[in-house]
Amino acid sequence: MQPAERRPFPHRRGLIIVTTMATAYMASHFFRASNVTIGLDLMRDLAIGPEALGALTGAFFFGFAAMQIPCGFLFDHFGPRRTVTGLLILATIGGAIFTLAPSWPVLLTGRVLMGAGFGVMLIGTMVVVTRWFPPDRFSTLIAMVMSIGLLGNLAATTPLAWASEAIGWRGVFGVAVVFTALAAIAVWLVVRDAPSGHPFLERTAEAPRQMLQGLMEVLRNPRLKPILALNFCSYACTFTVQGLWGGPFLREVHGMSAIEAGNVLLAAVVTYQFGMLAFGPLDRLLDTRKWIAIGGSLVVIALLAILALASQPPAWVPVAAILGIGFFSASSTMVLTHGRGIIPDRLIGRGMSTLNTSVMLGVACMQTLSGVIVGAFEPLAGGARSETAYRALFGVLTLVLIVAVAIYSRSSDVRPSDEMRARLKAHEA
Repeated sequence: MQPAERRPFPHRRGLIIVTTMATAYMASHFFRASNVTIGLDLMRDLAIGPEALGALTGAFFFGFAAMQIPCGFLFDHFGPRRTVTGLLILATIGGAIFTLAPSWPVLLTGRVLMGAGFGVMLIGTMVVVTRWFPPDRFSTLIAMVMSIGLLGNLAATTPLAWASEAIGWRGVFGVAVVFTALAAIAVWLVVRDAPSGHPFLERTAEAPRQMLQGLMEVLRNPRLKPILALNFCSYACTFTVQGLWGGPFLREVHGMSAIEAGNVLLAAVVTYQFGMLAFGPLDRLLDTRKWIAIGGSLVVIALLAILALASQPPAWVPVAAILGIGFFSASSTMVLTHGRGIIPDRLIGRGMSTLNTSVMLGVACMQTLSGVIVGAFEPLAGGARSETAYRALFGVLTLVLIVAVAIYSRSSDVRPSDEMRARLKAHEA
C-alpha cells in the first residue's frame, strides 16, 4: 500500500494544498469566461465582429491546449509546485498585456499567454490529488476543486457586469491580474509535490526518450480513444453557451440588459457548482462512470435541442434550458475520472494532460467555429445578431454532442469496485 493510501481522509495538509491550488484555479475560470459578459463591450470598443470575438475567446483555449502535453512532462519531471508557480507567472504577464492592450491583435496575444499559463492548473491539481489521496476519492475531490474554481466563473457574470459599469472592464481585469500574481506566490509557499515517503520523491529522473515513450504509451491505449471523443466535445459545447454566446443571446434575442443576462449566467454557474457536488460521489454510489457521463450528456443534448428548435419562446424557456445545461454538464467530470482510471500512476502527468488537451482543444475549435456560424448570418438593423443565427449555432452543438456520445458509448467502463479489487490484490501480492 502506498504511503498516501494509509493517510486518513481528509488529510489536513493535503486538503490545504488542494484548496490552495483550487483558489488559484479561480483566476483561470474568471479570465476564460469573462467574454460572455463583456463580449458586446469588446465588440463595440474595438470595432470587431462575432468572428473576431470567437477567435479571441478561442485563443485562450488554443494557448491552454498547446501547454497540455509539455506540462505533462513538466509535472512528471519537476512536480506541480515549480511547474504551476512558473506558469502562473506567465498567466499574470498575459493578463497584464490583455488589460493594457490598445488593439485586437494585442488582446489576442494576451489571451494566448493567459491560456498557456493557466493550462497547468487543473492537471496540476489532479496530480496533487492523485499523490496525496487514494483513488476512490479522486472524483469527489476534483468536483470540490472545480466547484471552488467556478467561483471565478461567478465573478465573471453579474459582479463583472456591475464592476465594469463602475470602473470599466480594464480596471476589473487589473484587479484580477494582481490576484493571479498573489496566487502564484501562495502556490510556491504552500504546495508540496507529494507526502513524505511517496515514490515520486524517490524517483529516478527519466531521460527525454523515456518521457516520450511514456507519452506514446498513453496515446496508443485503445481504451482512451472513445473517451477522448466525448472529452473533446462535451465541455466545448456547454462552454460555447455559458462562456461566450449565452450572454449575447439573452441580450440580443430576449432583450435582457447586461445585468439581467449576467444574473442568468451567474445562476447557471451556481447550478453547475451544485451539479459538481451532486455528480462527484455518484460513481461510488452507482459503481459506474460511463453511464453517469452518458446520462448527463443526453439531458444536455435535449436542452440544446430546445434552444435550437424553439422559435420565439417566452424568456423563461431559454433561461431554464441554460440553467439545466449548467447542472447536467457537470457530468463531464465523470469522463475525466473515467479516463484517469485507465492511466497508470507512473504516467499520471502525461495521461491527464492528454485528457485535458482534448478538452481545451475542443473548446478552442468550437469557440472559433461558433463565431463563424453566428457571423454567417446577416445582422439585424443596429448590428444585433438574429434569433436564426443563434438557433443555427445551438443546432450544430446538439449534433456534435450526439456524435460524441455515440462514439463514447463504445468505451469500456472503469468501475470504482474494479479499482478497489485491483488495489487489494496488489496489496496482498
